[in-house]
This record gives sequence, structure tokens and C-alpha cells, in this order.
Amino acid sequence: MLTITDLTCRVAGRPLLEGASLTLPAGHKGGLIGRNGTGKTTLLKLIAGEIQADTGEIRLPNNARIGRIAQEAPSGPQSLLETVLAADTERAKLLDEAEHATDPHRIADIHQRLHEIGAHAAPARAAQILHGLGFDAAAQERPCSDFSGGWRMRVALAALLFQAPDLLLLDEPTNHLDLEATLWLEDFLKRYPYTVLLVSHDRDLLNGAVDKIIHLHERKLTMYTGGYDDFERLRSERLALQAAAAAKQDAQRKHMQAFIDRFRYKASKARQAQSRIKALAKMQPIAAAVEERGIEFTFPEPEELAPPLIVMDDVAVGYEEGKPILTRINMRLDPDERIALLGSNGNGKSTMAKLIAGKLKPMAGELRASRKLKVGYFAQHQTDELDLEATPLLSMERAAPNLNAEKCRAHIARFGLDVQRATTPVGNLSGGEKARLLLALMTHAAPNILLLDEPTNHLDIDSRQALVQAINDFPGAVVLISHDPHLIELTVDRFWLVKDGRCQPFDGDLNDYKEMILNPGRSEKAREKREKAEARPDGKTDGRSGRKGGDAGDLKRQVEQSALAVKKLTEAMDIIEKKMADRKFYEEPAGVIADWQRKHAEVTKRLEQAEEAWLQAQMALDSAP
Repeated sequence: MLTITDLTCRVAGRPLLEGASLTLPAGHKGGLIGRNGTGKTTLLKLIAGEIQADTGEIRLPNNARIGRIAQEAPSGPQSLLETVLAADTERAKLLDEAEHATDPHRIADIHQRLHEIGAHAAPARAAQILHGLGFDAAAQERPCSDFSGGWRMRVALAALLFQAPDLLLLDEPTNHLDLEATLWLEDFLKRYPYTVLLVSHDRDLLNGAVDKIIHLHERKLTMYTGGYDDFERLRSERLALQAAAAAKQDAQRKHMQAFIDRFRYKASKARQAQSRIKALAKMQPIAAAVEERGIEFTFPEPEELAPPLIVMDDVAVGYEEGKPILTRINMRLDPDERIALLGSNGNGKSTMAKLIAGKLKPMAGELRASRKLKVGYFAQHQTDELDLEATPLLSMERAAPNLNAEKCRAHIARFGLDVQRATTPVGNLSGGEKARLLLALMTHAAPNILLLDEPTNHLDIDSRQALVQAINDFPGAVVLISHDPHLIELTVDRFWLVKDGRCQPFDGDLNDYKEMILNPGRSEKAREKREKAEARPDGKTDGRSGRKGGDAGDLKRQVEQSALAVKKLTEAMDIIEKKMADRKFYEEPAGVIADWQRKHAEVTKRLEQAEEAWLQAQMALDSAP
């Protein structure tokens, strides 16, 4: 059990915790949440004993082992597997002693203890954890020094999980993970047998992996039972009750004050007036419920372009003087599409993003892009490229020299950077504020495509929700790479899977993909069983994916997907026909007119195919048992 009593801590004279108290029972898992800069990481350091509080007490059971990721990522010639195994210092010490011990009794004690701690199964357990975090068997045998800092932080996390401490302290553990590793970590934490205190802004992780939410707000700690969705509901109810109680008390105070003002100096009522004065003085005021001010993002509206924005025909892409990373890419991106790139790190998602952004050229095949296409590309590593001495306003003026200072300031404000933040050196901004600055810098030219590679790192939950709203309000196309399932589920409607050197459409939703990641064998068997069950004597297919007719659930999904394709193509046709109906259109250069006419013919053909697929899927659903 973790017990915190009247804890007060100041950093640089600013109070982060003030009389804060908390009790987290043994074996429970708490998610610590709060706005950026409120002191969540400081609290973990206090619990780990890395810093000392001004006043108050933190109590844990005697001999409780506390685990927290090391500040420095592991490096050196040791293999990843050896690095993780070495984290269990007791096992390493016992194995070393066993090689040199000569006393039979001591040797027996050593082997008994090794058996108790499961030492012989440890390599398999360490390998399983490394595999879950994205390291295959070959990678586990390579030295740590072969890997970049982000991958070595995964090794540090693996070492911590392997230790299985009594109190596991995790501070934004998904920041260095991809979606696949994040899903695995959520599943691991669900089954973890000891106490966990987790700082995270990942809503799905907070819903799936913890049973308590601990809210750090106004320097106090308040605990709620359940996940993040339960917290939102309970906090909303608590704020409503507090607001009602404050309003009721305010009315009562006004009534008592009116009586005092009227009868204070009237002899017959003086005694009653005095009693009300005393009661009023003793009445403890109920603080009015104050909601935290939300953050809003606004992406500028792009120029309307006819579909398609990008077409890739048998494209191969990679880096100079090397083999292609991805081959046989046949994809198309239209206006207002919402696409998520799936696939574990190292399979080529970022390569695909750079191809779309125009930062990599095809090594083979053909890529055609709209002439006026603008792509806004956000990559988390760009944070390291910011000028820490410059202010956000100066950074924007450099990125957009055609905009005056007032317009630059207004654009920055779209992303929650107020006047004070706009003139603060970038080096003094929080990680979330730097991410918002990057979003401002990459959208100043009103891009037609938002290409977002892990945009939520360092953003708190409110900022992530603002990003969801901004993406959904954006009329252009969005291509998203993210480890945040909540962001993906709320913003995208199509998936491209980057795997085994290919980028192809993924036929399924995010739940299907989760099942494929966490239970690959079961997922493959389910797919084979479904395909066998879907087989029909007449051999008819649904006309869209080429799969045989399936059960009602699959058929309904095919109808919905076909209807969505028809809707998008109809909208695209409306744009083209509106453009071509304008008299000024025929004043355009001959090449531009020819492009629009070609697009009209292409969309007409695709719309006919989509409508036929929709009809076939609907007929199959209507005739399904």
C-alpha cells in the first residue's frame, strides 16, 4: 500500500503539491493525470526517493521494491537480452556465486532461491517482454549500442518490467512506443500482479490498464474509482453538485444578510439579527466549481482541389544507394480522406509518410500529385530542430516571411499559444507547447494534406482532445501515424498496413488490428474460419474486396464501406462539376482544363464501380439468413 499524507513540495519557489494526501491499496493500478506542468513527474520522483518533500510523509511496506525507468538509456556491448536479464540483480548475483561456491549447504541454498524466483525461466520471460516491445529474436541478440535512443528507452522499459517491482512507477511509457507496443503494454499492465502508478495522457491506456484515476489539480490529489471515462463522468457530477451547493449557500447568505441589514438596529429583532451575524461569520464558504479552461486548435482551410490529390502506380521507395524499403505501392489519396498507417516501427511507416510529403522520390513506378498540392508534415523529431533561443513568434516569422507579425501572432494563437507564450523563448516552453508550435509551423501555408507522425507525444489529454476536434473540422485529407488508439478511432475511417515491404489497405477496423497484434495465431485461425464459412456454391463475391459472401456482420460492414466510398466519390464529382460549370474555368490554360477533364472521366468510372459494389453488397445482405 502506498500512503501519502499532507505532502507539500516546492520547486524553484513554486508550490506543486500542498497538503496532498493519497492512499493507493496494494495490487491496484492508479493513473496519475493532470495538466502539463502540474507536478506529476515530481510526485513520482518524491515516491522513488529521488528528491525530498518540504513537509509530509510517504509510506510504503518494509522492503517494498520500487521500480522506475533509469534516466540514462542502456548502451554498450551487451545484447538486449543480457541487458534485461542483468536488471534482476539478485538473480545475477546468485548465478555468479553459484559458479564459485564450494560449500554444499550454500550451493543448495543458492539453487533453492534460484528456483523460488524462477531464475531458469527468466530468459524466456525477458525475451517475451522484449518481443512485446518490438524486438524480434535477431534484434534481442544485438548489442544495445546498435540502437537509437528511442529504441534503447524501450530496452530500459523492458528491464523495468522484467524486474517486476512491488510498486511500478511509469512516466509516459508510450512516448517511445508504436501502436503495436502500446497495445501490448496495456495488456501486460492489466495482468501485472503488483501495484502500479502510471502517468499518461493516453486515454485508452487509462481506460484499459488502471482501476483508479488520481487527479492532480490545484496542488491536491483526488482519487476516483475506474478508468478515465469513469473519472470524467464522476468529476462532472461532483462539479455539478459543488456548483449547486455553492449557489444554494450564496442565496442563503444573501437572505441572511438582507435580514441583518433590515432588522439589525430594530430593538424587537436585534437578538435574531445578532444570531444571524454569528451564523454568517461561522459559515464556511463553498468554493464555486471552476472548470479548467480548454484548449482549442484550428487548422486553416486549404484551397479546394479536385481528386485525386496523389496517385501511386507500382511505386518503390527507399533511401539513396540502398534497396527499396517499400515496393509495389498502388495507392490513391483523395480530398477529405482520413487514413491511419498501421505497422510496427521499422516496417516503413515513416518512409511512406516521407514519400507522400515529397521528401523522398520514387525509386521506381510513378507518383502523380495535384499541381497545387501542399502537404503539412509533422514529425516528432522536428522538436529537436527548433531554435531554442528564438520565440514562437520569431520562429513563425522565419517560416512564413510573407506574413506580417500580426498574422503570425494570430496563427500561433490558433494552437493555444497566447501572447505571453508567443514571446517566450522556445527553450522555456513545455514539451506540449513545443508540439503545438510545430503544428502551427507546418500549417501556416494552409496545406491540403495533414501528415501527422506521432503528433500526440507530450500533449496532455485536453490538447489531444483539441487535436481530435481540429482534425475532424479540417476539410482536407489527413494521414496519421500514432500510438494513441483513441485519436485513431475518433479521426480516421481507412487503414493502410505497412508490413513486409508493402503498403496495402487493411480490411478491418482497429479492433481487428488489435486482435491480430495481441493474438496473431487466433486471429489467423479466425480469418481462415471466416473465409471457409463465407464460401458460397455460386462463387459470387461482394464486388469490392473480392471476398466471398460472409455472415451478416461482415456483409453489413461491406455495405457501410461501399456506401462511404460512394459518398466520397459523389462529393468529389460535385467539386469537379462545380469547377467545370464555372465560365472562368475555360479561361484556364489548356493543360489545366485537360487535367480536370481526365479527373472527371476517372471519377465517373470509379463512381460507377462503387455504386455496383454497393448494390451487390446490399443484395447479399438482404438475402443473408
